[in-house]
Amino acid sequence: MAVIEARPGPIAIDPGSTALLVIDMQRDFLEPGGFGEALGNDVSMLASCIVPCRDLLAIARAAGIAVMHTREGHRPDLADAPPAKLDRSPPGMRIGDPGPMGRILVRGEPGHDIVPDCAPLPGEPVIDKPGKGAFYATDLEPMLRHRGIATLIVAGVTTEVCVHTTVREANDRGFRCIVAADACGSYFPHFHAAALEMVCAQGGIFGWVAEVAAIGRALQPRVTEKAA
Repeated sequence: MAVIEARPGPIAIDPGSTALLVIDMQRDFLEPGGFGEALGNDVSMLASCIVPCRDLLAIARAAGIAVMHTREGHRPDLADAPPAKLDRSPPGMRIGDPGPMGRILVRGEPGHDIVPDCAPLPGEPVIDKPGKGAFYATDLEPMLRHRGIATLIVAGVTTEVCVHTTVREANDRGFRCIVAADACGSYFPHFHAAALEMVCAQGGIFGWVAEVAAIGRALQPRVTEKAA
């Protein structure tokens, strides 16, 4: 067992039944010209979470923890994109419209790709999702059940939307969740802070919140053991 210093208190995890789930570290959200900017956001606000997320991936891989990634995006024919979502941006900047990185938030386009620093390695599953939560209209749950996963370390963007929705969904399904605070990001710092507080409030109503460094310290003995 590894014990992670976290809020509201330490949490012991079995690395063998733990997975790192990295949410939507995509160019469409983190770079100019994608969906995030089309919604009127300053995408540079998310840059601070890229290096911590990259570091967390390295920690998990070295410790032998299962790693999974998600991407939000839609079919090229937009058949899975509800009109309420399509109409959210002004004409010319909507999902499916041409942008600097291809059609905005469409699977297979350059903007749909995960940023290079957080790119999946061969063998790491990538779950394509049409909504905010990683469990909605995906096969994530059976993938986790088949691997015997009980605990999720969750990182990615944005803290208050796709990360938060996924953690809530996971909590209802009986998974323990640890949100890696500095490996998450938001276009709005106060939303980021509030979302983290919501996770660990009331004794951890949705889960735990920990820094990447604390996760690394907890898993270091396993890394050393695997290297020996």
